[in-house]
Amino acid sequence: METKNRAGQYIRQPEGFKEFIPSPLPPKPPIQFDQELWTLLSKADRALGRLDSVCDLVPNPHRFVHMYARKEAVLSSQIEGTQSTLEEVIEYEANKNPRKKTRDMVENQNHIRALEYGLARLKDLPVSLRLICEIHGKLMKGVRGGDKTPGEFRRSQNWIGSEGATLENAKFIPPPVHEMDRALDNFERFLHSEEPLPPLIICGLAHAQFETIHPFLDGNGRVGRLLITFLLCQMEILTTPLLYLSHYFKKHKQAYYDHLMAVREDGDWERWLKFFLTGVAEVSLQATNKAKAILVMIEDHKNLIRDSFKNPEHGYLLLEYLLISLFIDAKSIEDSLGCSNATAQSVIQQACSVGILEQSTKGARNRVYRYKPYLDLLAED
Repeated sequence: METKNRAGQYIRQPEGFKEFIPSPLPPKPPIQFDQELWTLLSKADRALGRLDSVCDLVPNPHRFVHMYARKEAVLSSQIEGTQSTLEEVIEYEANKNPRKKTRDMVENQNHIRALEYGLARLKDLPVSLRLICEIHGKLMKGVRGGDKTPGEFRRSQNWIGSEGATLENAKFIPPPVHEMDRALDNFERFLHSEEPLPPLIICGLAHAQFETIHPFLDGNGRVGRLLITFLLCQMEILTTPLLYLSHYFKKHKQAYYDHLMAVREDGDWERWLKFFLTGVAEVSLQATNKAKAILVMIEDHKNLIRDSFKNPEHGYLLLEYLLISLFIDAKSIEDSLGCSNATAQSVIQQACSVGILEQSTKGARNRVYRYKPYLDLLAED
């Protein structure tokens, strides 16, 4: 099978550099489903199914999804060079440390807003060029790259390379604007077509093609990763948005870039899809195990409360609050339990003594406490 120009071809410009002109999807010749690819596809499908079902067992499943979305925002932003941690993001959102509003924190908050906006928008608008632009606008507002036409496809050439690279020494140069417009039109047609391809194959093809077209001046990686989640939810492969591949792509960063380049240069869609499906299965299994671990943790903490709290009912109410907000102070406990400050302080002391709470601030004034076991479970990857 001839695959050399299967994904597109490089066109040398008069200035000497080569721009890549992508071929429309689906690939021609079509994807070759050997036994390895079928096996990986089956494994990924089963892992996704288990993930989707286990979420229903977790108390406050929407909050679990909420926390996992923050984890994805942190990991996806870290790929782009930010330094904020998951704990800092959750603490900031709980309004327990407003001084954490750094540039990195704003980027994380934009990512969360873009994800939540896109998921809500899917009810009225399918994944499309319009939705992709809307998501990009949310993602890039007021952050690095915010001066590079947020929410609009580029009107000039961009390129991929190390810091300081130019068109002359870039590692990869996407299509020029007029070819980009044509490629985006073909891309949208593929998303809306009824190609007889498995949904996960469509997701893998779409992500790689989007990154090759590179239609924005900045933010392409983050939008491309969000695109996977949006497509899975639109196709009802996932009823809850719990699959995020940023951790896998970050862990295997060089392999990720190498596989994308092999698609462009050798037409090796099959090897990319095998890498992609391996990631889907791996990340799905991690998220499923995480949900199960959280169930075990909650049951253990209920038992600790039952056996060690003077008033277990106060402990159970505290636990319910902590599953919504992982950071708490005495005033929050007073309000949620309808108790006095003395009672709130007693509840905090008991929770700290059994390892449910840990003080996150220094000093004796305005103390804030965190639900450290839950934070540790979310962050341990």
